Amino acid sequence: MIRTALPADLDSIAALHTRARATYYRGRIPEEEYGGPAELARTREGWARAVARSAADGGVLCAERDGELTGVAAYRTADGETTLTQLHVEPAHWRRGTGAALHAACLDAWRRSGVSRVRLEVYEHNLRAQAFYARQGWLPGPVPTASGSHLVLWLAVAAPPGA
Repeated sequence: MIRTALPADLDSIAALHTRARATYYRGRIPEEEYGGPAELARTREGWARAVARSAADGGVLCAERDGELTGVAAYRTADGETTLTQLHVEPAHWRRGTGAALHAACLDAWRRSGVSRVRLEVYEHNLRAQAFYARQGWLPGPVPTASGSHLVLWLAVAAPPGA
């Protein structure tokens, strides 16, 4: 089930985010930059801001299975540009359709809002995520760009059939 995130979800979202990030940052950056109490608190604060945004400014969606949070996605629209800021799946739930379901729910929300193009940044060493985004139709821009250690990808959001 995909649903809108609630403030009561923040601890679970932050913990899931931390576990997912550890799978691609471990051994590449210092652990205190993706784990530990201070980073967990910072992560929770960021998610709290995202959950509190108005619908016009973005959204946070949760995936649940049997009452357990299995994935989370967040997007934000600012200055006329929509960005998929986060999409994380609990590692124990990889390859079960959770990420695709979250992505599809984001697409539905973007179509309803009239968004035609979305941006994201993906960690350059996270090849699993890059493959996932490629399967969903994300592409590098006409001039491939990077933002620090992240690649920038774009998705053209097609209008719904019959629109």
